[in-house]
Amino acid sequence: MSVIKVIIPAFNEADSIAHVINELPDTVTEIIVVNNNSTDKTVENAKNAGATVLTENKKGYGYACLAGLNYIAKQSKQPDIIVFVDGDYSDYPEELSILVAPIINDNIDMVIGARVESLREEDSMTPQQIFGNWLATFLMKLFFKAKFTDLGPFRAIKYDKLLALNMQDKTYGWTVEMQLKALKNKFTYTEVPVRYKKRIGISKVSGTVKGSIFAGIKILSWIFKYSLK
Repeated sequence: MSVIKVIIPAFNEADSIAHVINELPDTVTEIIVVNNNSTDKTVENAKNAGATVLTENKKGYGYACLAGLNYIAKQSKQPDIIVFVDGDYSDYPEELSILVAPIINDNIDMVIGARVESLREEDSMTPQQIFGNWLATFLMKLFFKAKFTDLGPFRAIKYDKLLALNMQDKTYGWTVEMQLKALKNKFTYTEVPVRYKKRIGISKVSGTVKGSIFAGIKILSWIFKYSLK
């Protein structure tokens, strides 16, 4: 049986984090919540729900993901698959089984949970998210002949392949960096349609003008950087 570990970056997700943890399938070996400067009860609620809780004081989605990976790297038994999911309960954690199936059954290297329109709750994604995803995936198709349709944060990847990517981005560009490097390394990949609902609380990225602008700049900078290589 595959050893699956889940990394959940979390910043002030006290109202949602336990829901995410509790609804992940029993096939998950360890759930790692990385507290990223929360000022509410995120840590307490995550621990009470049974997760391993780490703290990363440097603020940024990528910083939190890297902290989770650094923790895993020090363990004696390494996982087969790493799953990333947000702590805001916008995804359906029980769909992890669907997400990892292509890796387990078909030996695919990376799987993206695609938030297709037909499965999205109304207004669960902001207009800037929808446009940003379209633009980023269009440019990846244009420059790299990629088949991605989404930068969805709910994703699974073989652990050894993830290490080979040598992930660097500390903030908003984590997801697109992973997809671009997977393309560069000629990893096999696919998307699976996943449901998506309104998050609990306000998004720290798409919920603010500043966050949306900086996320867009970071994503586009990664794409153009790789298009010039």
